Amino acid sequence: MRRSDIEQVRSLPLFREMTKTHFSTLMSAALLQKFPARTVLIREGELPDFLHIVVEGTVELYSRWEDRETTIDIIRPVTTFILAAVIQDDVYLKSARTIDAARILMIPSEAIRDIFGRDAGFARAIVSELALRYRGIVRVLKDRKLRTSVERLANWILAMDRSEGGGGRIVLAHDKRTLSSRLGMTPENLSRSLAILGDHGVEGTGREIVIVDREALQRCAKPSPLIDG
Repeated sequence: MRRSDIEQVRSLPLFREMTKTHFSTLMSAALLQKFPARTVLIREGELPDFLHIVVEGTVELYSRWEDRETTIDIIRPVTTFILAAVIQDDVYLKSARTIDAARILMIPSEAIRDIFGRDAGFARAIVSELALRYRGIVRVLKDRKLRTSVERLANWILAMDRSEGGGGRIVLAHDKRTLSSRLGMTPENLSRSLAILGDHGVEGTGREIVIVDREALQRCAKPSPLIDG
């Protein structure tokens, strides 16, 4: 594993406060692997063997029921998934696959649980991480249940723009079908919503979305700190 990879992992809030010895123990047990696009990494219903950390690439968390499938989240570097199942030693409630070529660091679940019981700083970080994930789920539920599809898309565009530096230009890392599933709408509804946002300061061509009037978009989105953070 490259030193830069180890430093990236060490800088994550989950590992930042743990002792150097315990961090070294986890890294010595870890595996760093490359996966091509569309590789299934974990399947819902299976027990977790590893805690996964996305070092490079993009990973989609999704779930299936009978003939239906939905995107739950899109994970980008450097981020862990799925911590709750690892700590509980319980089955995954969602599956994961790479969207593009990715490098994934995998730490054995038993090693995570062992250090969790012996390193107070690591234990506090895990509790904080799980609390943040829970609050994130509540925000997503409020976004889905309280907003129209146009408002959801408008707020997603604003959030993505903030995460990419506020330049007003977003290039989708995945197709619009995946985005529509992530936002809880059909591809047709996504297209209609994007067309409506054309009257509210947004232009979209292919995988590129451009904010041409930020104030108009914000008036449409009506962002809330109790939903969007």
